[in-house]
Amino acid sequence: IIRTAQTGKIGDGKIFVFDVARVIRIRTGEEDDAAI
Repeated sequence: IIRTAQTGKIGDGKIFVFDVARVIRIRTGEEDDAAI
C-alpha cells in the first residue's frame, strides 16, 4: 500500500492499523476466522 499510494505530496494520507476484536461478514453472517 505504501509503495503504491505514496507520492510525497500533501494528501497522501495515513494508514491506521488496529487490532481487530471481531469480524462479521454481513452477506453471510460468518464471524471471526470464518469471515476472513
